[in-house]
Amino acid sequence: MARQSASVLIASFQENYEQLLRFLTRKLNGDSQRAADVVQDTYLRLAKTPDTDDEIDNPRAYIYRVAGNLAIDQIRSDRRLSARHDGDEGALKISDPKPGPEKIYLSREQIMLLDRALKELPDNARAALLMFRVEGMSHTEIADKLGVSNSMVAKYIGRALRHCRDALLAGDEK
Repeated sequence: MARQSASVLIASFQENYEQLLRFLTRKLNGDSQRAADVVQDTYLRLAKTPDTDDEIDNPRAYIYRVAGNLAIDQIRSDRRLSARHDGDEGALKISDPKPGPEKIYLSREQIMLLDRALKELPDNARAALLMFRVEGMSHTEIADKLGVSNSMVAKYIGRALRHCRDALLAGDEK
């Protein structure tokens, strides 16, 4: 299975591209541009996978590990670059990136509203939404885990998202 291992990884990469991009965007503090760069670097790293007789048991996990390591490398590189420029007088003109008290309060309130909305959801809808959004699982993986069809997973996620959106909008009106 020598050359097949790289092709299996590339196929799995293509299948999980969107979830991988979301995962890296979250890992890189919402910076989708940097996440896209890391996804591209991941692809290049996978394409250069050496020919071996070893079979990769879980290509998706392997891809996420490679991408996660590249993201960590990116974060460390940014920190080193930032540390070099700490002594610059231009750095004194940069505002504090931390959110203010009002933003913190509003964010906490939204989290409480979402938490309450999630608790109100039926078990399968909540599980499907969390597996999709938090764990980055595909519809097929969720369907297998819950023992339902792919279309039912899509319905669960759609209902859960609408419920959470409505709960947030209702909380904003108060």
